[in-house]
Amino acid sequence: MVRSMLFVPGDAPRKFDKAAASPADALILDLEDSVAPDGKAAAREAVRAMLGQAPAGKQVWVRINALDSGEALADLAAVVPGRPFGIVLPKCARRADLEQAAHYLDACEAMADLPAGGIRILAIVTETARSLFGLHDYAGATSRLWGLSWGAEDLAADLGARRNREAGRYTEPFRLARSLCLAAAAAAGVRAVDTVCVDLDAPDILADETREAARDGFVAKLAIHPRHVEPINRLLTPDEAQLQWARAVVQAFAAHPGAGALNLDGKMIDRPHWRLARRLLGEE
Repeated sequence: MVRSMLFVPGDAPRKFDKAAASPADALILDLEDSVAPDGKAAAREAVRAMLGQAPAGKQVWVRINALDSGEALADLAAVVPGRPFGIVLPKCARRADLEQAAHYLDACEAMADLPAGGIRILAIVTETARSLFGLHDYAGATSRLWGLSWGAEDLAADLGARRNREAGRYTEPFRLARSLCLAAAAAAGVRAVDTVCVDLDAPDILADETREAARDGFVAKLAIHPRHVEPINRLLTPDEAQLQWARAVVQAFAAHPGAGALNLDGKMIDRPHWRLARRLLGEE
């Protein structure tokens, strides 16, 4: 189960060991925002080396540069031979962007003599105003699609917003982007991944964001500091009461396979509850 996905600057190999030793479920080696334009080539080489040192049991992803940056193909050519679990695709504005990234991966895997289709894609799908109008169309775009995430910082710049948060909470335009990402992921049948908490020294804000993410249906959250990982893991893991309820729901429908609705402890449960229960148990 992936709950926490921790960014590691691609040009800072010294930070890799600390991130690798953290309880993060996944690491994202970053070639985009954390790397200066004149440092991209050196960062690619550093990321290739990091991929060779990836700890067992952790997913390792690479965030490449945007498809229109002039850097994306060089990023993929450098990192695909290192067999990352997946790539994070920033500034994905429409289905065609996802399909283009998948085609690039097809070619890079073939050149590296890797099995076709093995590298997954996590697309960040709300970083421009235009992208908000393409969120309905990701279902079936590529079997590589693993999940969708959202971002607020680039979107704020695109909208011309003076700020995107008030009193530690995202303002309405950005909560809309969050909700649309969540719905788009559900419609596409993939994971919804919550964005980073940018408040590094505000544990209450991190906890509130993560609780809201778990409540609403996000299964994982991005992180930019190792100390955010443990709270994310804890708050995105179903507690024992939730697991007991989920087991009871699954058992009830297993005992009555033809039922559309049942009574469980005086409350009606139906097939949507069964689906939620299976998801909590990691069966869906």
